[in-house]
Amino acid sequence: MIPITKKIVFYLIVFSCSVTCFAAKVDTVSIYSNSMHKHIKAVVIKPDSYKKKKNFFPTVYLLHGYSGDFSNWVNKVPELNKYADDYQTLIVCPDGAYSSWYFDSPVDTAYRYETYVAVEVVNFIDNNYRTIADKNHRAITGLSMGGHGALFLALRHTDVFGAAGSMSGGVDLSESRNRFHIMQRIGDTILQAKNWHDLTVINLVENYTNNDLKIFFDCGEKDIFINGNRRLHQKMLQLKIPHTYVERPGEHNWVYWRDAIPFQLLFFQRFFLSGH
Repeated sequence: MIPITKKIVFYLIVFSCSVTCFAAKVDTVSIYSNSMHKHIKAVVIKPDSYKKKKNFFPTVYLLHGYSGDFSNWVNKVPELNKYADDYQTLIVCPDGAYSSWYFDSPVDTAYRYETYVAVEVVNFIDNNYRTIADKNHRAITGLSMGGHGALFLALRHTDVFGAAGSMSGGVDLSESRNRFHIMQRIGDTILQAKNWHDLTVINLVENYTNNDLKIFFDCGEKDIFINGNRRLHQKMLQLKIPHTYVERPGEHNWVYWRDAIPFQLLFFQRFFLSGH
């Protein structure tokens, strides 16, 4: 007869084995950036069938927020492994530095994260993993700074991404003029006023009214960026840009983002299955 404590340990071992045997696999990779001349880490979550089957998979790029890094999503939302399995999708979490805002900074050449994520990371993933390498099977989303980044990159690279999302995105940079290091990435609000206009999503949508990008963004009702998201929604309605916008109870925190990501992934799954 096995003592109780040993039984518990035994069942824990069996349980952990059963989970790891049938769960998604998480890779940490180092991607060299030619534009910034350095290696940068990223997380790649492969669905459970990746090793068993030799088919190709759609890809969702998932961006972190201000002060975060490539490991945030997989550490804060371990359920991503299950979602990768459920939707048979690769999930890629690139690093966007502490405060890159995911564009190529016009005032600091050390920050070229638009080129890095939209070109270098995508090329690396397509060359090293079995992806369906076209925009109809490639989507991008993120939280806060990453929400702005996802919409920004997708709007500027409609040949790369077919769908885009945002969770609590800082979609109007003018809301945060003196915060989150934005001024260090863009420049002075008066001397570089054009940068502030051209690099913020709420203005950028004016240039992209005739594309087939599928867009879904959401924000918590008590979020610090709720007003900017509401203005973006209204502007897109006026410009007749098709999109889905959702407000739910919540604040600017991981409780909200953990609840939000399944809806984003479901939206992308339906897009992938539609083929366009």
